[in-house]
Amino acid sequence: MGEARAMDAVFASVIGEAWGSLGERRFLFLTLVGFVCAFGFIRLSTRLMRSPRVPWWPGSVVSEGGVHVHHLFFGIVLMMVAGGLSFAAGETDGPWYAVYAVLFGIGLGLAIDEYALWLHLDDVYWSREGRSSIDATLIALGLIAFVLLAFVPTRVGDDSLAVLAFTVTVATLHFGWVLIAAAKYRLVDALFGIFVPGLAVYAGLRLAKPRSVWAKRFYGERRPAKQARAEHRFRAGRLTDRCKERLRDAIGGVTEEEYQARLAAAAPPTRSTTAAPAPKRAPSQR
Repeated sequence: MGEARAMDAVFASVIGEAWGSLGERRFLFLTLVGFVCAFGFIRLSTRLMRSPRVPWWPGSVVSEGGVHVHHLFFGIVLMMVAGGLSFAAGETDGPWYAVYAVLFGIGLGLAIDEYALWLHLDDVYWSREGRSSIDATLIALGLIAFVLLAFVPTRVGDDSLAVLAFTVTVATLHFGWVLIAAAKYRLVDALFGIFVPGLAVYAGLRLAKPRSVWAKRFYGERRPAKQARAEHRFRAGRLTDRCKERLRDAIGGVTEEEYQARLAAAAPPTRSTTAAPAPKRAPSQR
């Protein structure tokens, strides 16, 4: 019993130190917790909704008029409520502020799960276009984690005119490379390149994707060899794309087309009505 209490005390001490080391970022950590929990639950829920193995799982929220109320709606409402209450409270600490942070994270998780709906203004949740919701979630998760780990841009130095000029020059070059990486449609590298020095430069020096703004401006008829290289480099069905698809399938489930194909393949074969009658068995010999 004494050893168990000692272990509990050590564990509580470690958790307390880790919580205190986060400082003001602990509320961002609570936002991350709410975000991950909400996204995980709603993805699990939507996958169970279409599974024939769990018919007891509740379905979508539909109004009496037949309107499907997407969970995007609840996410937006939760973010509005949490943000409004945190501003109205006027405090940046305490238990209630922690509650607002968790609520905001839950709302963010519900909303970003339907990012494709924002983009296409159509219910493409289980279609190929809906895969962008998984990408947006992973990017948001990574960015929040980077901020938690203190990978934040350095403040602008204003100690002297020379320091200020140097800082502004470096920041301009840095964000210039970020824009180049984004123009080449290397969006993940561009976003994380804001926080990680050198990543945007690396992405900006690499080959642009064939349908990117950069390729349309500087490849094509101007540089057909580079356009051909880009088409070959980012061809459909390459190993990188297959790995990304497997990751999306593991997190968010397969597309509706693939899901129906799997159901059809798993269904027992039905006896055709035009099939020839089975031969009669010979009478048993006794």
